[in-house]
Amino acid sequence: QVQLVESGGGLVQPGGSLRLSCTASGIFFSAYAMDWYRQAPGKQRELVAGITSSSSTNYADSVKGRFTISRDNGKNTVYLQMNSLKPDDTAVYYCKMRRNLAYWWGQGTQVIVSS
Repeated sequence: QVQLVESGGGLVQPGGSLRLSCTASGIFFSAYAMDWYRQAPGKQRELVAGITSSSSTNYADSVKGRFTISRDNGKNTVYLQMNSLKPDDTAVYYCKMRRNLAYWWGQGTQVIVSS
């Protein structure tokens, strides 16, 4: 059974940093692309960053230069390093594992950026 578990969310002041983690189990992790999405209250879920099985990355314009996605295949984990956080980054962050037409979601972790 495939399971994705996110962690690392919390409350942070504007300008601060957080690192989110998403650990997968029950699957050959390195073969899958991984994405981070977020959903703010009253808004649609949006793609924040993605990393392919060969570690190519892409980012939403709103986070370029501030967020970094990375993966550690030995730990079955994908990370999202978030720096220079803004109140607009407040959302529930979800990881998604995908390959071809198959995909799985994690349960989400809350990030609140507020003074």
